[in-house]
Amino acid sequence: MQKNGKRKRITHHLLIIAGFTCLVLGGIGIILPVLPTTPFVLLAAACFSLSSPALAGKLEESRIFGSYLRHWRTNEGVPLRTKVRAIVWLWLGLALSAAIVRTVLVITILAVIGTIVTLHLILIKTRKEAPDEVLTTTGIDP
Repeated sequence: MQKNGKRKRITHHLLIIAGFTCLVLGGIGIILPVLPTTPFVLLAAACFSLSSPALAGKLEESRIFGSYLRHWRTNEGVPLRTKVRAIVWLWLGLALSAAIVRTVLVITILAVIGTIVTLHLILIKTRKEAPDEVLTTTGIDP
């Protein structure tokens, strides 16, 4: 009986650690174009849901990550302004990376990744934004 309780505590702590790790990676993905944000945020939400409903609730209400979860859960789409910002930041990050590296192979790989991610963003359902909607995916007011 004692082993089962200890196993549950270890699993609980590992899920919380995994959730925060995914959240950090998702946050980095907002800035780095080659790291996807949404899958990491969804994985963090799953880890928190299994280990700590309070943390899952806080993530859902988060200014930065809450909209990723709402857009995914409701299948309502992503605001056009958010898509445009994501594509602009993607290509700025890729251009900066290409300028630093200056290797044809790496630049080619970055261009392919950028094209695929751009197409993915374009193909995601677009939701019309309310004029006063806050862009919570970036934490910036319009």
